[in-house]
Amino acid sequence: MADTRAVVDARLRTAFDTIEEGVDPVLRPSDRADFQANGALGLAKRLGRNPRELAEEVIARAELADICSVVEVSGPGFINLTLADGFLSAQVAVMAGDERLGIEAAPDPSKIVIDYSAPNVAKEMHVGHLRGTVIGDALTRTLAFAGHEVIRENHVGDWGTPFGMLIEHLVDLGEETAVAELSVGDLDAFYRDARTAYDASPTLQERSRNRVVLLQGGDEDTLRLWRVLVAESVAYFNEVYGKLGVLLEDSDVVGESSYNPMLDAVVEDLGERGLLVENDGALCVFPPGFTNREGEPLPLIVRKSDGGYGYAATDLAAVRDRVGRLGARRILYVVGAPQAQHFEMVFAVARMAGWLPDDVEAVHVSFANVLGPDHKMLKTRSGSTIKLVELLDEAVERAETAMAERQVDLDPSERAHVARLLGIGAVKYADLSTDRTRDYVFDWERMLAFDGNTAPYLQYAHARIRSIFRRSEIDHVDPATVPVVTDPFERALTVALLGFAPALGAMLETYSPSKLCAYLYDLATTFTSFYENTPVLRAPDEATRNSRLLLAELTARVLALGLSLLGIGVPDRM
Repeated sequence: MADTRAVVDARLRTAFDTIEEGVDPVLRPSDRADFQANGALGLAKRLGRNPRELAEEVIARAELADICSVVEVSGPGFINLTLADGFLSAQVAVMAGDERLGIEAAPDPSKIVIDYSAPNVAKEMHVGHLRGTVIGDALTRTLAFAGHEVIRENHVGDWGTPFGMLIEHLVDLGEETAVAELSVGDLDAFYRDARTAYDASPTLQERSRNRVVLLQGGDEDTLRLWRVLVAESVAYFNEVYGKLGVLLEDSDVVGESSYNPMLDAVVEDLGERGLLVENDGALCVFPPGFTNREGEPLPLIVRKSDGGYGYAATDLAAVRDRVGRLGARRILYVVGAPQAQHFEMVFAVARMAGWLPDDVEAVHVSFANVLGPDHKMLKTRSGSTIKLVELLDEAVERAETAMAERQVDLDPSERAHVARLLGIGAVKYADLSTDRTRDYVFDWERMLAFDGNTAPYLQYAHARIRSIFRRSEIDHVDPATVPVVTDPFERALTVALLGFAPALGAMLETYSPSKLCAYLYDLATTFTSFYENTPVLRAPDEATRNSRLLLAELTARVLALGLSLLGIGVPDRM
């Protein structure tokens, strides 16, 4: 157990339970000590007692002598706790000897479906896909590391009326020519040319409508042409995912088309449950609590008046499938904030229908926008949306330039590898380190800086530690080494290291990668202070040297693991 906060919290809860069961100690980090417990104030108010006296009673009943060097009451009834150096030393020794660095596997692992990325067939991925893809990937990695069974689902837009137009354009170009055009990744040009031709030709419009009918009816030749569009698009998506370094694969693609055979059953089931209401020819469900601007009940349209299905029906079918067939106990939708009401209504209707039982959690992990320097949606100078693949290539080029300015001494192949880690890491970290519910400004200079809360700063901290070991000609410290925690900088680094487990827990509890990023930055800055103020290789004696090497190595391991859970690689040399 390397979560010191959990240890202290458990001891205090036991003490509070002797006064009143179930009291939360309200334990928080403190500037005056290591932790401060504020639970006595609320309990004293409920019991009509003096909070300072109650706090003193809690201290007397808590068994803290073996873990705290100082426990005192301050202010109106706060309990300040300073951890004992010996306890910190023992805890960090346990952490160092643990391959998982003190992160315990979830005691009740769940089957979790994560819906993220979700590009559209025959359209290129743009900067708007960045947040959903990297946040979803970070959550996937972290939840899997925590011991959950994670099922990745890339809800690709591969169905609907535009495919009539796209298939007819493919036919007009000739299948071989169309495949050649799509295979180079210029999906936007293919879509744009199809739309231009469609708008200019009533004949093509009629052919496209007929083609949609054939597609929805299961015509084999039409389905074959549709599969060509999907396959070439997925190949392009894989190229982007490869550059970005995310886990999504072909087998994770579960497009809208996958749910098409289930839509009639969705309507039938809702009808049998008496939930459907006809409204202007459309079949709708009116979940309680949702109204429009006029205060009128707001419908979730399941089947449109023309008999077609929209996103609501597909998303309901997805919930039904993920819970019923996959056995999901939790479903995360990593989708932009504008879809909040849509998902609230889908979840509400799914619960009304019994497809989303009370013991299954559905969460919209929303995120805000990526902005340009003008604080408007990030676009090119011409006003078009920035292609994600071009943005990633530029990130690597800029990283190479930044390395050249620092005169990094690496051979060409290693230099290219490090530039890719730096560039892609910088883009991902700039996104992940921002609270996902807030917009952020895309700033090349800031995100590629080697100081501040950036990926290059953290990657450099890791590389600096590895250089210490190269200079010492020691690969690893003996895991049986017991660290000595006496110097204030040693102590600060030890406390920071022991914050890894709670930081990861906070990320998983809130689905917020920014919480892990904030921790890693704090750890790196604490290590920098330790390194600049505490001799490591020139320590006064061998025991102190080995102890400090252990702290340094453990810092590198935490940085490497923490960044890997965010999908960011770390070089050993920079």
